[in-house]
Amino acid sequence: MSDAVNTDEAWIRRYHPSPEASSVLVCLPHAGGAASFYFPVSGMTPPSVEVLAVQLPGRQDRRGEPGVESIGELADRVVETLRPWTGLPVALFGHSMGATVAFEVARRLDRSDTALLLGLFASGRPAPSVLRPAGPQRRSDEWLLGEVRTLGGTHAQVLGDDEFVRAILPALRSDYRALDTYRYLPGPRLSCPIFALRGEEDPKVSVDEARAWRDHTAAGFELRTFPGDHFYLVDHAREVIALVVDRMRGALRAFDQRV
Repeated sequence: MSDAVNTDEAWIRRYHPSPEASSVLVCLPHAGGAASFYFPVSGMTPPSVEVLAVQLPGRQDRRGEPGVESIGELADRVVETLRPWTGLPVALFGHSMGATVAFEVARRLDRSDTALLLGLFASGRPAPSVLRPAGPQRRSDEWLLGEVRTLGGTHAQVLGDDEFVRAILPALRSDYRALDTYRYLPGPRLSCPIFALRGEEDPKVSVDEARAWRDHTAAGFELRTFPGDHFYLVDHAREVIALVVDRMRGALRAFDQRV
């Protein structure tokens, strides 16, 4: 894929472009997170995989833009942004909130037949069918920051920096509004396999909640648990990427055998 692809530069970060890539891995961040969360992941993937890290509005260089407070709208915008890339087989990786957005993106791509989906990698998130609706709530700044501290990750290490806190709060607010108002609508199962990933000590997703992702695919399902908490990916990025790349290659081989 040429570097000259006409894609929406606001939404996509290509930290390590791979012009000769034969497949695409689209990475969606957690609530309050940014595309840069996937910078290390991008550097670990082989040249055969083009990593597209999604930058949502309201954070980092998009800080001046209003956040999107609907999972459905986020999915619609991501699908539109990915259109120039759907000539290549696509896999989706989402962590926490990003897993729910990735699921809705996969549903839309499945319905449109515009892309060959290699798989959905759902990390640190219960399956949509078992999510407990929170209802629209007014999350105080204290509650949001407490949630970040509880879950850990890079944000929790720098919450003493007032400037950083002021920078991330708007994105956290809009993301949690999107999560609070999301409702799963039953529909056809995905045509691609789903791989559910979780940290062994993650307070946000139990084994049963992660295993429920299998009800959303008509293809294969796999559940993998790694040591660590909600942000297990930070310490186990190499193992996770090795698994993702291996499963993407397997899906490509299976497709080639069918045709």
